[in-house]
Amino acid sequence: MASGNIKKSARIKEIISVIRRHNALSNFSKQIHPQEVRQALEELGPTFIKIGQILSTRPDLMTPEYIHELHKLQDQVPVDDYDTVSSIYQEATGKTLEATFSSFEHKPFASASIGQVHHATLPSGENVVVKIQHPAVAQLVTIDLNLLHQAVKILRFTSESKIIDIRQVYSEIKSSLINEIDTSIEAKNGQDFYKLNNGERIICVPRVYPDLCAPQILVNEAMPGSSIKQYLHTDHPVSERRYIAQTLVTNFIKQVFTDRFFHADPHPGNILVAPTDDRHTVTSRSFHKQLGPISTQVTSKQALPPLRLIYLDFGMMGRISPLLAANLRNVVTALALRDEYDITQAVLAICNQTGPVDHNAFRQELAVFLKPFFTTNIVDLNLATILFDIVKLCRRYNLQIKSEAVTLIKAVASLESTIAQLDPNLSLLDIARPFALKEWLQQIDLHASLQDNLLLFGQSLQDVPHIPRKINHLLDTLESGQSQINLHHTGLTKFVSKLERLTNRIVIAIILAAVILGSSLLVQVSADHPYIARIGITGYCIALTIILGMLGRSWYDHWHKKHHRK
Repeated sequence: MASGNIKKSARIKEIISVIRRHNALSNFSKQIHPQEVRQALEELGPTFIKIGQILSTRPDLMTPEYIHELHKLQDQVPVDDYDTVSSIYQEATGKTLEATFSSFEHKPFASASIGQVHHATLPSGENVVVKIQHPAVAQLVTIDLNLLHQAVKILRFTSESKIIDIRQVYSEIKSSLINEIDTSIEAKNGQDFYKLNNGERIICVPRVYPDLCAPQILVNEAMPGSSIKQYLHTDHPVSERRYIAQTLVTNFIKQVFTDRFFHADPHPGNILVAPTDDRHTVTSRSFHKQLGPISTQVTSKQALPPLRLIYLDFGMMGRISPLLAANLRNVVTALALRDEYDITQAVLAICNQTGPVDHNAFRQELAVFLKPFFTTNIVDLNLATILFDIVKLCRRYNLQIKSEAVTLIKAVASLESTIAQLDPNLSLLDIARPFALKEWLQQIDLHASLQDNLLLFGQSLQDVPHIPRKINHLLDTLESGQSQINLHHTGLTKFVSKLERLTNRIVIAIILAAVILGSSLLVQVSADHPYIARIGITGYCIALTIILGMLGRSWYDHWHKKHHRK
């Protein structure tokens, strides 16, 4: 990977050299030799590693062999020494490490392609972790994104762009990388996620220290623990593993439907399990519901187990609109109820059309695809697999899933893989169904709906006494033969006028063709009769004049319409 002061021309040569050495483009397009492609991505640095990581979460785009290989992607970047780290920190914040922290570990405990992370202590005694970006990474990523943007401009005209939204993939890569090289974005995401989720049952979120952060520096509360990946390799009670799985699923569904702000990369490495000695912690939850004059307040208390779940890394987050959240609720509800028509309508609502869509054929093929799932126990359904297969089906019918929904599907796939290892009998769909129903009910104002319906019912009752008289009047009219059906058209006159002009032009064209043909015959047989030749030439001139007049009229009409629209 390039480092130091990077030039665009040198970077282009480096990319071409690595791609050629590993024959990466050919291998990737044919989906063969995935290890060569992985090695090429690793050599090219953070931008291309991020591309590989994003593609590794897309079974709708990659073969299983490629997904398995891309999961092995590793950041091969040398660790920056203390002097380099100190210089970067001082340049970014205007302060020295010694002035900001009472202690700062010289050796990082983690390092990746974007930066490295150190343990430190604040003067107040609080333990923190400090993420510091590698030098020249921002410049390298900026150059790579510019080159990719130029490539996207060309690739979006290829036939593959109708199947894969290349601009959407580029946008996802760009957003992810910008969030990583500008740590102020990750800091803001962390603060928002902290407010929404910290203290939610056993969920914990590290506190961000915004006053100590900078575009290349991120300072978080230190929260030690073991990753879920490590947790899965040790023995723990089945009930505890099930509780962790249920908590993760319930919290994630809350993030999606209630907060509409969710962690888009909930893989096992980004979630820690931390034991705690506090065995008597109790969580209290209150619910308030108003139905007319009746107000209900319910408070429930639950003892928490001696552990905590800690979310890390807020560079990749997802946000969804209220409309998309409602459409996603419809998808979940339709899948749970196994209603083919509603599933089709719900899927269409979260798609953009890229061409003509045969809705009947799509509905029929989707029904055939879903039939095996309808005969399967809901616990045995793999929601991520279903959703990605639906994505593939949509592409064949010129439908592209909206980018926010694709981000969510990827997050669901990552989370469901973790859940399956914690509790194989837990279904994300099974938990999502009642939650979606609950959210749907909360969107309804029952009191207002009841008032509206009572008003409509009252108006209908007022009309009931008049119904017999109106029926008798209708029957008398029909019996006397005085009934009439009046049809009122709009726009037909304009259509007839256009049709008439078109017919006239066709007639004129036929006459012109006859004149030109006749003139040609006169000129051809007029060798001994010059007057006849002049008649033929005159016919040519008349035909040419009429043709020019028609072209001028057509041009004027076109110009007039264009000018009138403006």
